[in-house]
Amino acid sequence: MKEDIKLEITRIRPEAKLPFYANPGDAGMDICAAEDTLIKPGQCEAVSTGLILNIPEGYEVQIRPRSGLSFKTRLRIPNSPGTIDSGYKDELKILLYNASPERRMEEEVHPIYDLSEKDNRAGTYQVRQGDRICQMVLAPVSRARVEDVEAFSSHDVEDRGGGFGSSGLRAEGDRQ
Repeated sequence: MKEDIKLEITRIRPEAKLPFYANPGDAGMDICAAEDTLIKPGQCEAVSTGLILNIPEGYEVQIRPRSGLSFKTRLRIPNSPGTIDSGYKDELKILLYNASPERRMEEEVHPIYDLSEKDNRAGTYQVRQGDRICQMVLAPVSRARVEDVEAFSSHDVEDRGGGFGSSGLRAEGDRQ
């Protein structure tokens, strides 16, 4: 097991919860909302966590969806995985997008669901303070040294040709 890396966190709201690993062996720490937020169909909201991270140089924090939340609700993290650089020192806010279809008639009422929703129903979602809304992973960063070259060096792999979708739909030998 690799050594633990210290991640300093400041709570700027008293109701903010520190990130935590839900289970031994988890790669991601759960992040909780520090405020109530209503997210209507088709809307994207930046949900407060009440946290400022002091990410060590040479590392990043990746923001990823929680699989259960993505499966059971219409809430998505549109920039997933989101990268928080070590130089960012403002409040961590999580972008949540409600992928429910927008209703055309303003007078139509959207049902409101909370994050205990299990049936992935379309409607407005209520995120409550303390709800687990995403996970974060601390990851090392490699920095590239970019070189402008006329031709690639000989140790590079030969161009296989093709483009998006060029490798086909099925595994080799599975031609049904």
